[in-house]
Amino acid sequence: MAQKDPWDGPGPRPSDRPVVVVLGATGFVGRHLHAAFSAAGARVLQVSRRAPAPSAPGPGGPGDPGPTDAAFLALDLLAAPQAELTRLFAGADAVVNAVGAVWGVTEARMGELNAELPRHILRALRPLARRPRLVHLGSVHEYGPVPPGEWITEDVPTEPVSPYGRTKLLGTQAVLEAARADEADAVVLRVANVSGPGAPPESLLGGVAHHLARAARTAGAPPALRLAPLRARRDFVDVRDVADAVVAAAGAPGVCGQVINIGSGQAVGVRELVDRLVELSGLAVAVAEEGPRTGGRGDLTWQRADVTRARELLG
Repeated sequence: MAQKDPWDGPGPRPSDRPVVVVLGATGFVGRHLHAAFSAAGARVLQVSRRAPAPSAPGPGGPGDPGPTDAAFLALDLLAAPQAELTRLFAGADAVVNAVGAVWGVTEARMGELNAELPRHILRALRPLARRPRLVHLGSVHEYGPVPPGEWITEDVPTEPVSPYGRTKLLGTQAVLEAARADEADAVVLRVANVSGPGAPPESLLGGVAHHLARAARTAGAPPALRLAPLRARRDFVDVRDVADAVVAAAGAPGVCGQVINIGSGQAVGVRELVDRLVELSGLAVAVAEEGPRTGGRGDLTWQRADVTRARELLG
């Protein structure tokens, strides 16, 4: 049986507007990319392994139904034959790889999604005579530890300390090798720690927000917020700024083969952020730091991204 055309839906086929394929469209960052590209005049095909649940919030968080005119294709990208992906990418102006695994998965699964999937995407792009721009979302956790006070430039050695960082680096390296061999028109955005509407509860700030939301609905004294020690200072960037950076990278000249840091350029105390969220909630929630520091992104105490290159190349 022929596969249903994913563009069968509201509105005309995308013949006179830029076409963007977003992979990992139902993830935290992916959900914001449709709004950003649509605002820029593009037509977006959202691709993810599963369709979003009817009750899932849009990029604005609870109460936001999300886009109503989105073309969506449910597809297991790892299992899809290369030829199927090649057909999917044919005619696109840009492909964004927003797929990634960090929380609640094994290191083997991280390897599949963070390292092997980019290679699969690159193999599918190679046969196309007109190659779309590939925007690959890397991570600041691909870098190694740096001394407190130092900037993380794109030239800092890549010596990741966590399975997440190591597997993300493998994916980035594959993309850069293909770009430098003229096998792909690709750029890598190394993204700092992302926050903002719809942050998953598995993340630190998303978990704090979910705890406070539950506490607001609970009668009596709110339960304490128990977290691992919060001694790090890290660069946090709003997810909507990340989406704007992706839109810029999709059409920017002279960025093929480049690594570009996307962050706020500030190192913020994690405990300060948690305390600020509690203050904004208006709830008398105690914060208890206990146990060892653990997490899927390693024990990095300082991160501050130098975003000079982003300013110069992406505006």
